[in-house]
Amino acid sequence: MRKTLVTAIALALASTSVAALAQAAPASSTPASSAEVTTQLPRTAKPSHYAVQITPHADKMTFDGKVKIDVQVLQPTKTIVLQAANLTFGTSTLSAGKGKPMTAKVSTGADAQTATFAFDKTLAPGQYTLSIDYSGIINTQANGLFALDYATDSGQKRALYTQFENSDARRFIPSWDEPDFKATFDLTVEVPADQMAVSNMPIASSKDVAGGMKQVVFQTSPKMSTYLLFFGLGDFERATTMGPNGTEIGVIAQKGKVSQAKFALDSGRDVLKEYNDYFGVDYPLPKLDNIAAPGQSQFFSAMENWGAIFTFEYSLLLDPAISNVNDEQRVFTTAAHEIAHQWFGDLVTMAWWDDLWLNEGFATWMEGRTTAKLHPEWDIDKTDAAYTSRGAMGRDAYATTHPVVQHVATVEQASQAFDGITYGKGSAVIGMLEDYVGSDAWRAGVRSYIKKHEHANAVTDDLWAEMDKAAPGKDFTQVAHDFTLQPGVPLIKASATCAGGQTTVTLEQGEYTVDRPDKTPLRWHVPVALRGADGKEVRVLVDGDAQVKLPGCDGPVLVNAGQKGYYRTLYAPAQFKALTASFNTLPVVDQLGVMMDTSALATIGLQPESDMLNLTAKVPLKASDDLWLQVAGTLGGIDDMFEGKPKAQAAWRKYAIGRLSPKFQQLGWDNRDGDAARTKQLRSSLIGILSSLGDAQVIAEARRRFAAFQADPSSLSPDLRRTVLGIVARNADATTWEALHQMAQKETSSMVRDQYYSLLAYAKDDALARKALDMALTDEPGATNSASMIGGVSREHPDMAFDFAVDHREQVNKLVDSTSISRYYPRLASGSTDLKMVDKLNAFADKYIAPTSRRDAETAVTGIKTRIKLRAERLPQIEAWLKQQKG
Repeated sequence: MRKTLVTAIALALASTSVAALAQAAPASSTPASSAEVTTQLPRTAKPSHYAVQITPHADKMTFDGKVKIDVQVLQPTKTIVLQAANLTFGTSTLSAGKGKPMTAKVSTGADAQTATFAFDKTLAPGQYTLSIDYSGIINTQANGLFALDYATDSGQKRALYTQFENSDARRFIPSWDEPDFKATFDLTVEVPADQMAVSNMPIASSKDVAGGMKQVVFQTSPKMSTYLLFFGLGDFERATTMGPNGTEIGVIAQKGKVSQAKFALDSGRDVLKEYNDYFGVDYPLPKLDNIAAPGQSQFFSAMENWGAIFTFEYSLLLDPAISNVNDEQRVFTTAAHEIAHQWFGDLVTMAWWDDLWLNEGFATWMEGRTTAKLHPEWDIDKTDAAYTSRGAMGRDAYATTHPVVQHVATVEQASQAFDGITYGKGSAVIGMLEDYVGSDAWRAGVRSYIKKHEHANAVTDDLWAEMDKAAPGKDFTQVAHDFTLQPGVPLIKASATCAGGQTTVTLEQGEYTVDRPDKTPLRWHVPVALRGADGKEVRVLVDGDAQVKLPGCDGPVLVNAGQKGYYRTLYAPAQFKALTASFNTLPVVDQLGVMMDTSALATIGLQPESDMLNLTAKVPLKASDDLWLQVAGTLGGIDDMFEGKPKAQAAWRKYAIGRLSPKFQQLGWDNRDGDAARTKQLRSSLIGILSSLGDAQVIAEARRRFAAFQADPSSLSPDLRRTVLGIVARNADATTWEALHQMAQKETSSMVRDQYYSLLAYAKDDALARKALDMALTDEPGATNSASMIGGVSREHPDMAFDFAVDHREQVNKLVDSTSISRYYPRLASGSTDLKMVDKLNAFADKYIAPTSRRDAETAVTGIKTRIKLRAERLPQIEAWLKQQKG
C-alpha cells in the first residue's frame, strides 16, 4: 500500500521539525515458527480454497454473497470460527464427501469481528466444505466493498471497488482474514451487462443472464492472503501493452480517461521488466492491471492487490492540462512501489502485521532505487540517500516512536502500523544495510529469500538468514537487529586530532532524541563511512566507540560519506568549523546531509542555531537546486515559530525574503527550455514559500495569473497551476473563495474537481475556514473529499478543525474509514501551539479511543508540548543571529 505522503524532500525537511509521531513498543524477537505467529482465531481449522459468488446492488448499497470454503479441521471441535464484519447470514452448512450436510448455527461477535458456526456433533480432523449464504453493505469509505460517485459530462456515475488491507476482507467474505491463512480464490460475479468487472485474474468466462445482467467468472487465483483479493465494477475502459514473458499489462479507468494512463502503462511495463531481473523470480500471474479510481483516502493512495493494483486517479492519470513533473514522479513512484509489492507482500507475505515493514519498507526502498535507475533525468540518484536516511528521523527521535518490527495485537494497531517508521525508517535501514554488505550480496540475499518463501509467509529473520549466507563475516544479523528491534536514532559524535601527517578520528556513539535530553542512550552496531583529506572512503562498524586513522591533515573529515547511514552526526566545534569552510566543495548529497543534521541538532540545542543559519547563508546562487530547496524549507519553517510575535516575524520575513528572492529572480516565474525537473520543483517551492512569508509581489502576481486563468484556463501552465491556485486560496477573501467554489461546482473532471474542493480548505481567513468545515459535512464535496477538507483546514487552523470535528463527531466518523478514526482526530490537532489542546486531546482519547490504540493521540500531545518548549529555547538564538546580520 502506498501511503499518502508528501515528497521525499518535504519528508526530509519535516525530519528536523518537532511533530511527534509514533508510540513506543518494546523490542520483540521475531517469531521463529508458524505456531508462534499471532492470530485472533482458534487454531482448530484453516482454509485452502474459497469459491465466492457476489451480486452487488449498487443502487441499494448492498450485496448478496455465497461462498464455499474448503476447510481443513485440525483438531476435534464443534465450532468453526472465522472473521466477519457487518455481514448478515442465511443458510450455512458443512459437508464432508458425499455425506449429508450439517446445518450450522451462526452467531456473530461484533467487537471481535467473528462469526462462529456451531454444529451438533464434534467434527473429526479432516477435509470439509463450509457453504455460507450471506449479505453485506457497500460502504462509502475505502473499507471492504465500497462505492465512489463521480461527475461526468453526462451526469453522475457510480463505480465499485474493494479495499481489504489491513483487515477488511471480512466485510466482503466471511473468511480467515489474516495474512498467514493463504488460500486460492475463485470469484464469480453477477453484474450489469454494460459494465466492466475486474479482479486479480483474467476472465475465464462471461455470459448474459436475465435482467440485463451478466455472469463473469474469473480464473482461479494463486495461493494468497485475503487482503490481496480485489473486485472492481464500473463504466470502465481498458488499455493494454505486452510486458516481459507474455504478461499482459493493463490500465483501467473510467470511460474517456484511459488515454491519460499511457505513462502509467509504459511505466508498469518498464518496472515489471526491472523487477523480474532484480528478484530472479518472474512475475507469476498472466496479467497485471492498474485500476484508476476517483476520489481519495486520508491514509493511502494505492493498494497492491495481486494482479489488480488499485490506485486513486491522482496517482495514476496524467491530464495534460493540469499535470506537471511532480505528478509524473508520483505516478511512476507509486507504480514502482505497488509493483514491488507483487513480490514483497504478495508472493512472499509477512506472517503477521508485526512484520508489515517487510512489505512497506522494502517497497519504499525499491521505489526509490528503481526511480533513480529508470529516470536519471530526474536527478534523484544524486541526492536520494540524504532524503531517505533522514526522512523518518524526526518521528523516530521521540519517546512515542516504535521499532521497525513492532508487536501488533489489534486491528486498529495494525492500521496504525502504516506509518513513517514502517515506510520511511524501513526503507532507510534497507538502504544502509545494502550499502554495508554491497549491492551484489544484498540482491543475492533477496533472491534467495524470495525463492525460498514464494507463495508462503515469512518473518524478518527469514530475510536476515539469507543475508547472512550472502554476506558472511559481516555480523549482519546483529546490525540488522539493532536497527529493527529497537527504536530511535543513533548519534555519532566525531572529533579529530592530527599528528605525524595522520588524522585520528574518534567516534563516540550516543542517541539523538528530541524530547528526552537526559535519556540513557541505546546502543547500536553502526556502519559508518568516513572521508578524509585524500577523498577516499574508510568504513568502520562503531559499537560504542571507535578510532579511525586517515592519511593527511589538510581538509575536513566527513562522517556518513554518501549519507546512507541511519544516524545523526555531531561534530566537535573545530571539525564543524573546518567542514563549514569547505562546505561548498562537498558533493551535493553530503552538503544536504550536513545541513539536515545541523538543523536537527540545533533544534534540540546540541549545536547553536547560528551553525545552521550560517550554513544556509553560505549557499551561493549557483548551488544545486536540492540545496536551495533545503534552504527555502529551513527559512520557511523558522517563520512558523514567530507566530504571535508580529514585530519579530516582520524582521525575520524581511531577511528570509531577501535571502530567497535573488534565487527566485534568477529562475523567474515561467519554465525555460532545458529546465531540469528539480529546477521546476525549486521554482514552485520558492513561489510557495515566498508567498507564505508574505512577499507582496509574489502574492500580487499569483492573483494576476489567477485572474487570467479565470478568463482563459490555458494561460496557467501545469507546472504553476497548483502553486498559484494554492496561494490564491490561502490568501482568499470571500469573493475569491466563492469563485473557487463555483469552479468546483462546475467541474466535471473528477480529479480536477477534487483539487478545487481541497483548495477551499486552505484559507487563512477564519470565517472562510469555518465555511469550508460546514461544507465538508454536506454531500457536495463527495464522500471521500469531506474528511480531507477538514484535514486541510487543520493546516492553518488546527484548533478550529479539531474542535469542529469533535463537536460533529458522529457525522465525521462516517467520513473516515473505521479502523483509522483513532488516527484521524489527533492528526487534526497535531499542529496546534496551544497547551490547552493537550488537555482536549487527552480528554478525547480517554473518552473515545481504546487504550491500545492511542499512539497518534500520545504523539500529538508530545509534539505540541515539545514544540512549545523548543520554540521558547530557539527563538532568542535566532533573533540574536538576525541582529548580527543587520549589524
